[in-house]
Amino acid sequence: MRLLLFGMLFIASTACKPKTTSTVQENTASIQEKMEEKTPMSKQDLEGYETAYFASGCFWCVEAIYESVKGVKEVYSGYSGGPEENPTYEDVAYGRTGHAEAVEVYYDPNVISFTELVQVFFGSHDPTSLNRQGPDRGAQYRSIAFYKSDKEREIITKYMEALEASNVYGRPIVTQVVPFEKFYIAEAYHQDYERRNPNNSYIRNVSIPRLNRFKANFNTYLKDESH
Repeated sequence: MRLLLFGMLFIASTACKPKTTSTVQENTASIQEKMEEKTPMSKQDLEGYETAYFASGCFWCVEAIYESVKGVKEVYSGYSGGPEENPTYEDVAYGRTGHAEAVEVYYDPNVISFTELVQVFFGSHDPTSLNRQGPDRGAQYRSIAFYKSDKEREIITKYMEALEASNVYGRPIVTQVVPFEKFYIAEAYHQDYERRNPNNSYIRNVSIPRLNRFKANFNTYLKDESH
């Protein structure tokens, strides 16, 4: 019984979700100083790069994974997949909207293709887990591959069919494949959250291990860390 209770408390303490409104405000204030050091990339900086959108659990984890991929210039954490305008982190995290935590990936198609980004997507989370990734539960953590064109939709669906035909996961894939409509960038303190908060319990126990598993399986897709 004690072991079960400890496990429940551990999961609760390492969830990608605010505990209370006051906690969110405190975290925002403490992290804001760090964010002042970061100069956001302008649209001019990102001209010439393509964009791709994915949702596969806590965006702190997903952002860090795509940031490690060669050819990726910038990644933003945010919200997508729902009808509500201007969603907030607290509303999304508590399942009060139809949005999922998602990422916006700016990439150089001459270095990394959309097909390879889709491979990264399916290879870095469990696409058979309905409305859940790790300790995070709820539709806001569902698996979604967004497409902006018929070509992208075809790439996603064909890759899913190949995974299913090979029975890679041993269970049916539940990833949603939906047209991209709008991406709402998350609050400033969420950007580069993993890199800026390495001692956070969720980052240590969930996010970093997930990133390391991805790196071990996709080492040829990684940026040269010496640069």
